[in-house]
Amino acid sequence: MRIRSIGLKLAVPLVAVAVVATGCGGGDDGTAPQGKAELGTTSDINPHDVADLKDGGNLRLAISAYPANWNTLNIDGNDSEITGIERSMMPRAFVSDAAGNLSVDTNYFTDVQLTNTNPQQVTYTINPKAVWSDGTPITWEDVASQANALSGKNKDYLIANSQGFDRVEKVERGVDDRQAIVTFNKHFAEWKGQFAGNSFLYPKTMTATPEAFNKGFVDAIGVTAGPFIVQSTDRGQGRIVLGHNPKWWGATPKLDTITFSVLNAQATIPALQNNEIDAVGIGSRDDLKTAQGTEGVAIRRAPGNQWSHFTFNGAPGSILADPKLRVAISKAVDRQGIATAIQSGLVNDPKPLNNHIYMAGQKGYQDNAPAFDPTEAAKELDDLGWKVPAGGGTREKDGRKLEIRDVMYNDDTWVQMAQIMQQNLSSIGVKLTIDTKPGQDYFTKVIQPGDFDIAFWSWVGDLFPLGSLDQIWGYHPGDIQGNYGRIGSPELNDLIEKTVSELDPDKAIELANQVDKQVFAEGHSMPLMQSPGNVAVRANLANYGAAGLASLDYTKIGFLK
Repeated sequence: MRIRSIGLKLAVPLVAVAVVATGCGGGDDGTAPQGKAELGTTSDINPHDVADLKDGGNLRLAISAYPANWNTLNIDGNDSEITGIERSMMPRAFVSDAAGNLSVDTNYFTDVQLTNTNPQQVTYTINPKAVWSDGTPITWEDVASQANALSGKNKDYLIANSQGFDRVEKVERGVDDRQAIVTFNKHFAEWKGQFAGNSFLYPKTMTATPEAFNKGFVDAIGVTAGPFIVQSTDRGQGRIVLGHNPKWWGATPKLDTITFSVLNAQATIPALQNNEIDAVGIGSRDDLKTAQGTEGVAIRRAPGNQWSHFTFNGAPGSILADPKLRVAISKAVDRQGIATAIQSGLVNDPKPLNNHIYMAGQKGYQDNAPAFDPTEAAKELDDLGWKVPAGGGTREKDGRKLEIRDVMYNDDTWVQMAQIMQQNLSSIGVKLTIDTKPGQDYFTKVIQPGDFDIAFWSWVGDLFPLGSLDQIWGYHPGDIQGNYGRIGSPELNDLIEKTVSELDPDKAIELANQVDKQVFAEGHSMPLMQSPGNVAVRANLANYGAAGLASLDYTKIGFLK
């Protein structure tokens, strides 16, 4: 599942999307751009045995906003930073190594197996020691309740992504309460991602009713089940502190606490310099240079797990409702120029991302993007009736000027990207107005309601890219999930359905690229760049940094003796 992010740099490492971004390993000093890393070759977290670590300590991290909703399955909580906060607190079925190989997370499940293919059936056997933080056992009923909530049958559940549960026929009790048998009525290719990657298992108390699902975790998280638990929160101060979970049955964490502090984008590097936080993603050359010059800080590098893009608002009545207009504007944006301006000095040979579904270097990646061609863009705008006035200036049609409002989180890098677009579009008579917003409520009050013409944000993925096809590009009026541009077609819906149902990996890749071509043809959105994957961390912080495809073990993160 893909989750959204307002930022271009993540200080909270997440398990990465199945991607290849430019990167190199080994934890160098960051004095040169990264080399080219292939998928699954890099994880740079300063690995150490727990015997090398101090007992105790506080890991201090930055977030851009206080959680709008702690339920990451809900449309208001589908956010990379909220997921990052909860990763040490919530159950999942699988973890990944640096090569992207999946294994069962035995803290929570002793076995997860595809036990039948006709009908498709998955059996989850829950660790008998696993309990929620209130002492209640984790059982098959938690699985069943979540499957029901995400099924889409009850539209009162404001879900971020159905995650294939719309294909689940039933969830039954297995040999005992600690086993769940999930039976599908249609094939679902990425069944391993239903409780893995960016998707957690939540307690049935949170998924039992729409009211609990939508509102139960708004002010605070409820019961959890991980090595850490919320110890204290202060919305006014913008601070969240995690401490040890007394009900945790696994290895004792080396850290005492993990503290998250709300900081705006401009404050994170100074906070690292002033020894107020311990890790921050590097999003610009200036950030890299400053981090390099900070005593006691190392640069960790691995393939990035997010990609920047812009989405059009194609809702009926919007200025960009015509797909031909959106496609024409896309052709006038110099994405190579944006990549060169932003990532030179951070990566070797910066390139734009030319696929919505697969990352460069990943099996299945191919260039499906329209070519940069401002001359053709201008001609298409002329043909659509958007004419440049006799005296020059902004194009007009039927008395309406082609003025577009571009919305983004107030971060210097986003603004620089928008300024390049502004110059590109101005050259063909399109006026782009830059409208920056604070991090708090960016998605809930701006993006989800559709208060934009074009909007910037990042998508952060996991190892299950096909599970996001319907979430982002499927069009279901009244159930937008992640399709904030409200753009799509019955034909694309049908193609997505066919792709997600295909259990043959090679055929699924072929179909997914057909989906991608159609997404470009509808002018839904334009990918810009993959993340460089650079993270600045305290040099004495072990088992944490640029994780690449690897899942972090929060019981093993700590500071060296």
